[in-house]
Amino acid sequence: MDEQSEPTTDTAEPLGRADRVDSATQAFVAHRNLLFTVAYEMLGSATDAEDVLQETWLRWVGVDPGTVRDRRAYLVRIVTRQALDRLRALGRRKESYVGPWLPEPLLTAPDVADDVELAESVSMAMLLVLETLAPTERAVFVLREVFDLDYDEIAEAVAKTPAAVRQIAHRARAHVAARRPRGTPSPAETRAVVQAFRQAVETGDLQRLLDILAPDVVALSDGGGVRQALLRPVVGAGKVARLVTLGWYRPHGRRSVEPIQLNGSPALLVRLDGEVDGVLAVRIENGRITGLYGVRNPEKLSRVERETAVSR
Repeated sequence: MDEQSEPTTDTAEPLGRADRVDSATQAFVAHRNLLFTVAYEMLGSATDAEDVLQETWLRWVGVDPGTVRDRRAYLVRIVTRQALDRLRALGRRKESYVGPWLPEPLLTAPDVADDVELAESVSMAMLLVLETLAPTERAVFVLREVFDLDYDEIAEAVAKTPAAVRQIAHRARAHVAARRPRGTPSPAETRAVVQAFRQAVETGDLQRLLDILAPDVVALSDGGGVRQALLRPVVGAGKVARLVTLGWYRPHGRRSVEPIQLNGSPALLVRLDGEVDGVLAVRIENGRITGLYGVRNPEKLSRVERETAVSR
């Protein structure tokens, strides 16, 4: 199948224009959160995911919904194709990005953590692992492992044969398994670790930080060349602890740290003189922090005070 061709439809009596738009709108709205989540997990950017949804809508509204056998599958195929195009363009943009590139964080509802697989799939740690996949591998992994689409459906979405998709899925699964966090901490464990980290940040308690940071912890921060941030990873508990106790960004002003639910997991929102200054997300393995991710790029902070719905 040509990559740009649209999925096939059944032949049926077309609806009137107004009825078709109403039906298309109802179907799109019903699946919007799912479509956003697919695009976001493929792109790591809510802004780009919203653009992909807009492009998906423009293609969907021109189709007679009455001729589509499975509207959910059809919409997922469209959004996947649009996201793949956007993902390839993003790769070129990231090559000139100043400092480490981190996913755009989302404020999510507390109940997202109840769906362990969904919470892991949208976590900052997993999104960074997905960044190491080629675009088609990422699409296949997300559609198969997170959304449980069958190989035939995925094949239509990525313009490959089912046999090729099986091979890609196997390769992507092995790649992710070698890099994903070892063991998924319970929500209670994550809350406890983040709370201890918050107290250590607020008090500047170096020893407490050393107790909760893994020896090989890695700290990354994303300022996008606009805000002060680390230009390269900082590795090791001692270095990271000193970085945090110094104030992370050495801000000039009154800093406060508050707990939030970020990408399905507890995290911290940092304010400076009452204004959002950044967020801190963590990767936890065996009860200790192995990854610390700070986002300060203002363009990536628009969704940390208003909730974004994600779903499978």
